[in-house]
Amino acid sequence: MAVQDSPHVADVALDLAPAKPVTNTTAKPVHRLPVQIDWPTWAIVTTQAGILVGIIGLWEAAATTSVIDAFFWSQPSAIWHTLKIFFTTGDAWTDISFTFRSTIFGFLLGTAAGSLLGLSFWWSRNYAAIVQPYIICLESIPKLALAPLIILVFGIGLGSKVAVATALTLVVSTLTAYAGVKALDPDGEKLFYSLGATRWQVFRKLVVPFCLPWIISVLRVNIGLALTGAIVGEFIASQHGLGRAILYAGQTYDIALVWVAVLVLSTLAIIMYAAVSWLESLLRKGTRQ
Repeated sequence: MAVQDSPHVADVALDLAPAKPVTNTTAKPVHRLPVQIDWPTWAIVTTQAGILVGIIGLWEAAATTSVIDAFFWSQPSAIWHTLKIFFTTGDAWTDISFTFRSTIFGFLLGTAAGSLLGLSFWWSRNYAAIVQPYIICLESIPKLALAPLIILVFGIGLGSKVAVATALTLVVSTLTAYAGVKALDPDGEKLFYSLGATRWQVFRKLVVPFCLPWIISVLRVNIGLALTGAIVGEFIASQHGLGRAILYAGQTYDIALVWVAVLVLSTLAIIMYAAVSWLESLLRKGTRQ
C-alpha cells in the first residue's frame, strides 16, 4: 500500500531545513577606538632636541645669508659668544641671584598672606562681604601702573621687587583659598559642632585641610606671577637683575645680550617651575595620607 504524504511533512521539512542567516541592513558599523601609542621618553627628548637644533640652524643660515637682518634678530653664533662673556666677565650670577631672590620672596609672601586672608573669610560672612570688593579691585588694577609707586615707597633695591611680586600673587591666592572656603560642605561643620568642637577646632581640623588642595593648586601659577612681578619691578628701576639686563641691552641695541638674558631667564623659570611642581606633588601626597 502506498504511503500517503501527511500534510504536516512539508512543514516538518521546512523546520528541519537550515535557517538562512538574516542580514540586518540597518545596523550601523562599529568603529573601534583609535589606539594611541605613547612614545618613550628618549624619543620625545630626541624629537624636542632635533626641533631646537633645526631652528637654530635655520636661524644661523638665514642671518649669514642675509635672509633676515642680523642687526635686529642677531644670530646664534653671536648669542653664544655673548653668553660666554656674560658669564665670565659680566654680572650674570649677581643678576640671576637678584631676580631669583625677589621671585622666591614674593612667591612665599604672596602665597602665604593670600592663603591666610582667603581662609580668614570663613570666620565671618560680613567680613568677607566687606573685604572682597577691595580684593577684586586690586586684581583689576594693572600691576604695572602700581610699580612706579611701589618703587618710590620701597626704593630701587630688593624690597620693591618683592613688593611687586607679592602684589601679583596675593590676590590669586586669596581668591583661590576663598573659593575653597565657599565649597566647604556646611553639613560637615554641623557634624563637628554637634560633636562639641569649638570654632577654632573646626577651622583647624576641617576648614584648613579641606582648602589645602585648593591652595596647593595655585603654586605653579604663583611662581610664574612672582617672576613676572620681579621682572616688571626691574624694568621700572633696578641696579641688578635679569630684567635690568634686558632693558639695558634693548636701550643699547645689543640684541645678542637681549637674547642671552631672555635665555637665562627662561632657564631660571623652568627650574623654578619644576621645583614648585615637585613641591606640589609632594604636598598632594601628604594631603592624601
